[in-house]
Amino acid sequence: MLKQYHIRDFDFKLVFLVVALTVIGIFAVGSAQESSQSRQIAGFVLGFFLMAVLSLFDYSVILRFYWIMYLINIVLLILVKEIGVERGGAQRWVNIFGIQFQPSETAKILLLLFFAQFIMKHKDEMDSIKIIGMCILLFIPPIALIYKQPDMSTSIMVILLFCVILFVGGISWKYIIMVISVAVPAFIIALTLVLQPDQEIIESFQQKRILAWLYPDEYANAEAYQQNNSVIAIGSGMLYGKGYNNNEFSSVKSGNFISEPQTDFIYAVIGEEFGFVGACTVIVLLILIAFECIMVARRAKDIAGTIIAAGVASLVGFQGIINISVATRVIPNTGIPLPFVSYGLTSLVSLYIGVGFVLNVRLQCKK
Repeated sequence: MLKQYHIRDFDFKLVFLVVALTVIGIFAVGSAQESSQSRQIAGFVLGFFLMAVLSLFDYSVILRFYWIMYLINIVLLILVKEIGVERGGAQRWVNIFGIQFQPSETAKILLLLFFAQFIMKHKDEMDSIKIIGMCILLFIPPIALIYKQPDMSTSIMVILLFCVILFVGGISWKYIIMVISVAVPAFIIALTLVLQPDQEIIESFQQKRILAWLYPDEYANAEAYQQNNSVIAIGSGMLYGKGYNNNEFSSVKSGNFISEPQTDFIYAVIGEEFGFVGACTVIVLLILIAFECIMVARRAKDIAGTIIAAGVASLVGFQGIINISVATRVIPNTGIPLPFVSYGLTSLVSLYIGVGFVLNVRLQCKK
């Protein structure tokens, strides 16, 4: 499984970018909730270790166990449904041997690895309805289990990842055009239906989040409260921010204007304390990480490597866009973490595992 690599082929730039963003996250989490900082550091250490180890293992060998990865993913998601730990009205965590984690986060990486090898095996048949249909059928069980937790935000992210996988895997443009022509009007119709008072398509709290986004003044003291305060906090930071770990009563953390700001609204803390400069730094780092992964994808030795690198790029890019859009009230509140920054060990470690695979893809790139 271990191969002879050249140190000059190791992507130190990607490692530096990821670590730099994680360090910003550690400081921001420590300011938002000091008690969580030590666990975030522990997650960083574990994630970095796994990234370093996986970067030296031949991903082609690991991908041979793709069916085992798929089954493990399904089993973990079923365990969430059967014995999962409930928080805030959602059952998304599972406790195994005293270790509590979120399988929907690990599902992103496991599905990415599974489909990378599955498409690699059928790369010459990606234009056939049969193979595309098999991909969709294999995708339905995990996405259904994630959605039922309920976890719409992660479901949306996983669907976006699946679309990227199929696109990079070589699906024909005629199918892409067909899907877009159906998806756009279907989305408009679905949005219209979920806004109806007696709808049963989505949960009531999910509907209220959409309504709060459309009519923030009407929900100012309820569902729109956190997003409104997030925008105010980011704006109050101005150019250089109020200063790290400030104790102003009007700040996001001190005034309790956002519940658990160390998670989904960590960008508001960064914007308030580090200002426009700090907020832009986070965005630039996210873009550079995604771009570096795309560059690796372009030079990968095979389609599986291309899918892995492009998939990790999409995870970082799309999650970053969605999280920051929520914090700035561009889209409804979805509850998705900011990659490498938000508090959450499962998300952090899973992303580092994904980067580890990208690093190995880079080590085996075509010269």
